[in-house]
Amino acid sequence: MDTSKIKIKLTESTVAKKSTFYYHKHKRLLPLISFTAGFTWDSLTLTRIDRLSDNLILFFYLLLLGSVIILLHLIKNNLIERPGILKYQHWLMPAEQFFFGGLFSAYVVFYFQSASLSKNWLFMLFLIGLLIGNEFLKEKLSDLRLNLSLYFLAVFSFFIFFIPILFHTMNIYTFLLSGIISLIFISALLYYLFKKETHPRHTWYKHTALLLLSIFAGLNSLYFMNWIPPVPLSLKEGGIYHHIHKNVDQYEMRFEKGSWYQFWKNSDDIFHYAPGDTVFCFASVFAPTKLDKSIIHHWQIYNKRQGRWLTTDRRSYRIVGGRDGGYRGYSYKKNMLPGEWRVDVETKEKSLLGRIRFKIRKFKTDSANQIHLQTILR
Repeated sequence: MDTSKIKIKLTESTVAKKSTFYYHKHKRLLPLISFTAGFTWDSLTLTRIDRLSDNLILFFYLLLLGSVIILLHLIKNNLIERPGILKYQHWLMPAEQFFFGGLFSAYVVFYFQSASLSKNWLFMLFLIGLLIGNEFLKEKLSDLRLNLSLYFLAVFSFFIFFIPILFHTMNIYTFLLSGIISLIFISALLYYLFKKETHPRHTWYKHTALLLLSIFAGLNSLYFMNWIPPVPLSLKEGGIYHHIHKNVDQYEMRFEKGSWYQFWKNSDDIFHYAPGDTVFCFASVFAPTKLDKSIIHHWQIYNKRQGRWLTTDRRSYRIVGGRDGGYRGYSYKKNMLPGEWRVDVETKEKSLLGRIRFKIRKFKTDSANQIHLQTILR
């Protein structure tokens, strides 16, 4: 008798029993453990949205998640008989939660960096809701239709920023391409399950396909309403200044010195304006390496009588991605009126990257108080 085979079988049996015992003992804590593990792993491994290693990790998550979804529902319908898989079937659900949590936590980080909460708050709340809800959907995640819907959202959210990174351009066509690729992904998975006949009723697949197409149409509607953050772009910093001068590879920016306790002040949120002054708006926009894009500074003043913001100017410049701190640029304006102002930093498609608010106040030349300027380098 081959004793080595007996030892291997005994070892496998022991590992399976121990893992099953551990699973049932800590069953209630596994959602929290999965959430913490996924979020911690993302925090340690994800750095830049255009870094190849980070995107490969997320893509690997998507592939593994798709495989886990298939395994879960094949096992549920008694279509898998391999003992090696069935021994560890209890770990498939925590694995599914780990991958969903890891993906949606990464999306929350990346999309939050790119979002302007004044305009993209609904989509961001939706992503955060998916991230948190994933940890409390253990029983619901056994439903195949819900699994496929969440998986489609995860795939689409990935390709929305990966396709522009891959092709070094960002426009409506890259968004549509990301949607088409996502549909191919989910269609392949749905077709595989259909061939395995995990659901005997063909109408179930038709209804599921219609649901996925509805999600696809909904995401496209959000994009055309500019409610989806313009990933992979993000506004790193921005501010209003009295003067900006580029010196070699540095920008020298001058702003009004604050009181002694305003140690955090580094721009002019209140601009004391005198005739002939120029108001400068500085913005640093991160873009992936080699991505070429037009950025718009949309200057607006609030009209109290009409109760709305009125456009005064739209100044544009092109950025080229790659710099960690973002591509730096500025626009300027003269002949300013007192009141509330804002500059929306936008893409050419009017997707909002960020908003810089400030107030213009008349500078009284006969006042004893003088404006003291200080310089900051960027």
